[in-house]
Amino acid sequence: MTTTRKLLLAAGGILILATAFYILKTKAVKKDTLLKVPVKQGEFQIAVTTTGELQALNSEDIKGPAGLRQAGVWNVKITDLIAEGTVVKEGDYVATLDRSEISNKLKDLNTELSKIESQYTQTRLDTTLELRKLRDELLNLKFGVEEKELILKQSKYEPPATIRQAEIEVEKAKRTWAQEQKNYILKTQQTQAKMQEIAATLSQQKSKYDQMSKLLDEFVINAPKSGMLIYKKNWNGQKLKVGSSIGAWDPTVATLPDLSVMVTQTYVNEVDISKVKMGQAVVIGVDAFPDKKYHGKVTSVANIGEQLPNNDAKVFEVMIQLEEQDTLLRPAMTTSSTIIIQTVKNAVHIPLDALHGSDTLNYVFKDDGGSIIKQEVVVGGAGSDDAWIQVGLKKNEIVYLNTPADADKLKMVFLSPSQKPKKPKRVKVPDKPKKKSDKGSDDMMFYID
Repeated sequence: MTTTRKLLLAAGGILILATAFYILKTKAVKKDTLLKVPVKQGEFQIAVTTTGELQALNSEDIKGPAGLRQAGVWNVKITDLIAEGTVVKEGDYVATLDRSEISNKLKDLNTELSKIESQYTQTRLDTTLELRKLRDELLNLKFGVEEKELILKQSKYEPPATIRQAEIEVEKAKRTWAQEQKNYILKTQQTQAKMQEIAATLSQQKSKYDQMSKLLDEFVINAPKSGMLIYKKNWNGQKLKVGSSIGAWDPTVATLPDLSVMVTQTYVNEVDISKVKMGQAVVIGVDAFPDKKYHGKVTSVANIGEQLPNNDAKVFEVMIQLEEQDTLLRPAMTTSSTIIIQTVKNAVHIPLDALHGSDTLNYVFKDDGGSIIKQEVVVGGAGSDDAWIQVGLKKNEIVYLNTPADADKLKMVFLSPSQKPKKPKRVKVPDKPKKKSDKGSDDMMFYID
């Protein structure tokens, strides 16, 4: 073998050794760069987290005119409104409503009222003249009877036929007079009924006019009591403002909340609503004061779901009452509520980032004495950051937060059938954010007893 060939073989061997060292070193670096944490054991809370908005449990509405429906006015615009959050005293000015429609109706009522008053006066005059004429006719008929009776007396020396004729004339005159007396009574009753009808119409029209005039005064709205003004929200969740309309069925313009007892109105996804029950403890954070935490409890859970604007998922309203009082809290502040579903003592738990799996298999990447294995686990539940591991891990064992590069080649260690719950039920665990180091992590659906 020549010297040159020996040198080439030696150089090739050195190159191969260098390449192998580089590969091993690269793998070691990759392994070393994986983030790992110890398995913890202690008190663990299964919770549902939701956002909401603060409200006062009790409040008094500031309403517009209550008689809009009776006046036939169905919607009224707000032309002026003081700033939200203003602290008002009882009787202070709050808002002004558009008077144009009610003013036009008031003018129409005034015109109709004048017309009925004229009709009433004319009917009264006509009735007076007609009854006076009838009384004159009755008096003339009475005189006619007396005249016929006088003729009868004077005819006693006349032939019997003449006397009989005079008697007939007296009878006819008396009967006519009696008949007209009855007619006069009926006519009087008729005119009285007609006058009463017109008088009733006039009274009704005056009442409408008075009510409308009083209603017009109510278009300037004042505070019924002292408090902080909060605008009312309309049907689409937007707060009322100048130019907004209030309806006849609900003329509320704003509210005066009682800030001594606050609640937060939240909405829970239909997947989690079955876990939420009345009386459950809640930890409440307020976005405006991130360093403060409040405690509360669930006071109501809606039985029927709804679909909020710009939201495809069905949600259920959940009301949470705060147990503390704080003068810093104001209606409409955004809250983040953690509803405590279950508290487990001495629970083994790991970060959600360390958990992987599918609908049928859940596992972690576990340090097994210098090597990495896939360890099957059974998940009991999840919080916002951690997952409770019922079976598969022990305290202080090491698990990895991200996915190894050769994850598909790692050994899977399955649990024995005796270790697994007999009748698992599905638990939805919050999706964890994918990191750049994660490679195709599966969606997680876990099973517990």
